[in-house]
Order: sequence, then C-alpha cells, then structure tokens
Amino acid sequence: MAPRHSLSVRARRLATELRALREDSGLSVEQAAAQLGWSYSKLNRFENGRAIPSPKTVAHILDLYGLPDGKRDSLIRLARDAGERGWWEDLGVFTGSYVGLEDAASIIRMWQPLLIPGLLQTEDYSRALIEVGIPQLNPTEVEKRVKARIARQTLLSRPDAPELHAIIGEAALRHEVGGEVVMREQLRKLEAVSSKRSNVTVRVLPFSAGAHVGLDGAFAHLEFREAIDPAVSYVEDISGEKYIESAEGNRRLRLTYDRISDAALTPEESAALIVDMAKE
Repeated sequence: MAPRHSLSVRARRLATELRALREDSGLSVEQAAAQLGWSYSKLNRFENGRAIPSPKTVAHILDLYGLPDGKRDSLIRLARDAGERGWWEDLGVFTGSYVGLEDAASIIRMWQPLLIPGLLQTEDYSRALIEVGIPQLNPTEVEKRVKARIARQTLLSRPDAPELHAIIGEAALRHEVGGEVVMREQLRKLEAVSSKRSNVTVRVLPFSAGAHVGLDGAFAHLEFREAIDPAVSYVEDISGEKYIESAEGNRRLRLTYDRISDAALTPEESAALIVDMAKE
C-alpha cells in the first residue's frame, strides 16, 4: 500500500469512486467493513486516499457492491494504474503530491505575490532561489533541483497541456532575485511565454491595487479533466505543504482567486508592464 504523499490523481479518483459506490449501496463504513471481514480503519483508509488497494482487493469490494462488469473492469484497471510512479518520482527531488497533481490538471490557477511561479522561471532565477532556500545543498544537488524544476515546464507544451492562469504580484517582478541581469531575462521569459502560448495567461496585480484578499499568501487551485476528480488547492509556506480537498475549502479559494483577478491588470496591460520593466 502506497503512502499518501505518493498518491496520484488516479489514486484519488479510485478513493472517490469506492466511497461513492458504498454510499450508493446504502452501507455505512462499519457495515461494509464488517461484511468484507475487515476493520473499519482498513476500508476507511482506502476511501480517504490514505492507502491504495490492490486490484484483487478492489474486486473483493466490488463483489459486495454488485457493480456491473463494464464499470467493474474500469475500476480494477484504475487500481492497477493508481500506484504507477510518475516521471518526477525518479528524480528524487520532489516531495509531496503537488507535481503529480499539476501533471494531471486541466486548469491551473495560481496566485504568487512574491515569486515568479515555478512553471515560468528561468534556470538562473530558479538557481538563485534554490541556493538561498536550501543553503546546505552542494552545487551538484542544486543543479539537480534546477533541472527538475525546468523539466516541469514541458507540461505547458504537451498536446494535452493544461490552461495556466497565473496572477503575479508586482513585488515579484521588481525583486531582483539573482541580480539585475537574471531578473531581466526572467521578465523577458514571462512576456515570451504569455505571448506565444495560447494556454498560458499571465496577469500582474499592481501595487496600486492596495489592500486585497491575496495578501495572506500564495496558492494554486487545480481542476482535472475527469468530472469525478474533485478540484484541489495547494498552499505552501515555511511550515510545509497543505492540500485543500473539501468542496467548501476549494470554493472559498476559487472565490479568492476571482477577487484577485478582478483587481489585476488585463493580460495586455500586464504584458506592457513586464516589457517596460525589462527595459529599465
């Protein structure tokens, strides 16, 4: 059984399906677990995504719920695929589930008040952040992390690339991470990506917006192609990572994003500001 930090979107979908099927059968977790000959906690772990059941275990669960063959086969196949490793796991750099969720998302909305989003960073900008963020790393480890971060950006050029809607605070554009030359190249990359990729929208929230709901910090809100996969929001700060999976929590963060968006410059105004700043 895989630990929660390595769960893929497929694993999350499997957990959601199993929970919905039990509820449709009219059984409580306690009743279903008793009929399966399991403890309450075992079934609860599968339904809450804290563990991934094997295909054989899923078949046993579906026998209880009396699922039609077509749906049954698809869920057993989902269980078989749910534990597959993503390309990012072999790099040994990324922790948590975020990169896997990002890789499977159809729409990514993010707000970054102080930093350029990782999907839009140059190598030199990334290097400057990693060197100061994890000072104990040796040069080889730094470069490994830089290459891994840049590898994430291929997501934006795939045939099934997600929509990326990034709102960036003006402070992130003016703070000279890595120095003047590095920052100039970073601004040029921002303008180039937003103008050349139809799936990428970059907007700037200017200082003139004053007090706004985004001052509490950065976050990302991700939606997925499969309707059954619920949205997930991600918040990271110095204390660690937080994943928001409840419908109410995601509704609130999406509303927050929309309010930040209302205060931001248009894509065209943002591009003009970024070009002007790169020339300064």
